[in-house]
Amino acid sequence: MIPKIILGKGDRATRRLIGYLYGPGSANEHTDPHLVASWNGFAPDPGRSPHRNPKQVEEQLAAQLDQPVKMLGDKAPTTTVWHCPVRAAPEDPILTDAQWADVARRIVAAAGIAPEGDEEACRWVAVRHADDHIHIAATLVRQDGRRPRRDHDIRAVQREARKIEADLGLRRLNPGDGTASKRPTSKEHFKAKRQGQDTTTREILRQRVRRAVAAASSEKEFFALLEVTGVDVRPKTGPSGDILGYSVALPGDLNKHGEPVWFSGSTLAGDLSLPKIRHRLTDTGAEPVTAPPTDPWHQATAATERIPHHLTHSSDPIAQGQLVALGGTLDLLPLTAPASARSELERAAALFERATRSRITADLDSARALHRSVQTILHTPAPTRDGAGLAMLLDAALIAVAFAKHWHRKHQHAQQEAAARQTLVHLQTAYTQVAVPVLHDLARRTPGMQTKQRYARHLQQAVPEHADRILQDPAWDALATALANAETAGHNPTTLLDQALGQRTLDDARNPARTLTWRIHRLGQRHAPGPRAQAAMARSTTHRPTTPTHPSAAAPATVQQPAHMRRR
Repeated sequence: MIPKIILGKGDRATRRLIGYLYGPGSANEHTDPHLVASWNGFAPDPGRSPHRNPKQVEEQLAAQLDQPVKMLGDKAPTTTVWHCPVRAAPEDPILTDAQWADVARRIVAAAGIAPEGDEEACRWVAVRHADDHIHIAATLVRQDGRRPRRDHDIRAVQREARKIEADLGLRRLNPGDGTASKRPTSKEHFKAKRQGQDTTTREILRQRVRRAVAAASSEKEFFALLEVTGVDVRPKTGPSGDILGYSVALPGDLNKHGEPVWFSGSTLAGDLSLPKIRHRLTDTGAEPVTAPPTDPWHQATAATERIPHHLTHSSDPIAQGQLVALGGTLDLLPLTAPASARSELERAAALFERATRSRITADLDSARALHRSVQTILHTPAPTRDGAGLAMLLDAALIAVAFAKHWHRKHQHAQQEAAARQTLVHLQTAYTQVAVPVLHDLARRTPGMQTKQRYARHLQQAVPEHADRILQDPAWDALATALANAETAGHNPTTLLDQALGQRTLDDARNPARTLTWRIHRLGQRHAPGPRAQAAMARSTTHRPTTPTHPSAAAPATVQQPAHMRRR
């Protein structure tokens, strides 16, 4: 159940609101509008007065609601109308008028509009014109002339809505922390429907702005990317000429006056205001290259694999910074993916957006490597993009999102936890769509039986606790091909396999052969060491430690995933 508080001002604000509630609606969606409750139980009802002119009854109802306001004359407050639509979830049972009346009384009491038993409280009415919601309209002057005490009414109403859900057996929504992006309004949804769009303009713009932030290295590049993606940009400048903010619009999206509908960055999401974007671009900006460039897919995968370690061992600001970087990665991955997986990745990114924000201030400096490597991937010419690279990165992203879910649960971030859980469903589907063709191609080129038996013997010696699962995994042939390719490139396959096994525990891997295939693929594409180096590495891995030594390897010991949420 979702309540949403809207304040109104102006001499005829009450009359306009009543006219809207009893009117046809912007898309003729209002059916049978009528009162279900009021402050005194017998307020005039324009929807149930068949022998009178409905407009006259609307005037009478508005006048009665406004009476305490008019009594104050010039001392009346500027904001006089409190409007709260309350909507049930689509899967909820249809409530009766009596049930909606009880909901309305509880909401106005929780908000401080009309506390229970207070006969001098504000005047209010609840109007129902659809099965799934009501509108509560109240005037913000009590009948004794005082102002209502409605401190923190938004939070109070949300808390009461959670109690109502439990009492009426409705869908239980997760409590929020005030960091969610603004939801599209009903008018925006109806407008999108009229225009044949599945998504509202607000949501389209939010996605494009987030992608531009993730892809940009500077403010100038951010604005340029927005324009390239078909977004109209209107900077807000101060007297000095400095840019203080910005608004965006979609070409062709016009209001009733034929003017573009502009959205400021902060109304799309709190972290998309220009000051927040500037802070993010500064913290994750370019840094000097001190080492030869590596494959950006490998670099991004390695950075993503470190996220579980940060979520279990680093400070909260660093962990929050990692989640922001992971969200930026998911925002950009659809641009690099095959068409078959693009929609699932876009859905995953849209869902995980909620998991990237909390009350914890993000330390973005620790996420530079992931941010820059994904940007490099974006600028890599399309013909050289490797499906295995995307599969590797998605493999690492899956477990990073699973750990994000546990991190949010630990911090009691209910909405963020739910968003991460939903993200996993779409990310898993996208991973399957990307990885299966690559794995099939590798399996088709699997080496001979003698070579595979040699690799199998080493697996049984190195990881007896996982060997049977690996050898029975459908991806075993693909893993054998990856090992054979690395051996052809000059690597020692047993040494390479030991390195892959030592990177991270396989306890949380549903398909361990897949996991090892991507690790071997990544390790095998590195420059092969010389004979002496290979001998030294072989000696160092002869006695492989039981506990993995990779920095992220200890993470599962701290946060163990339930079986039904494990990868693949």
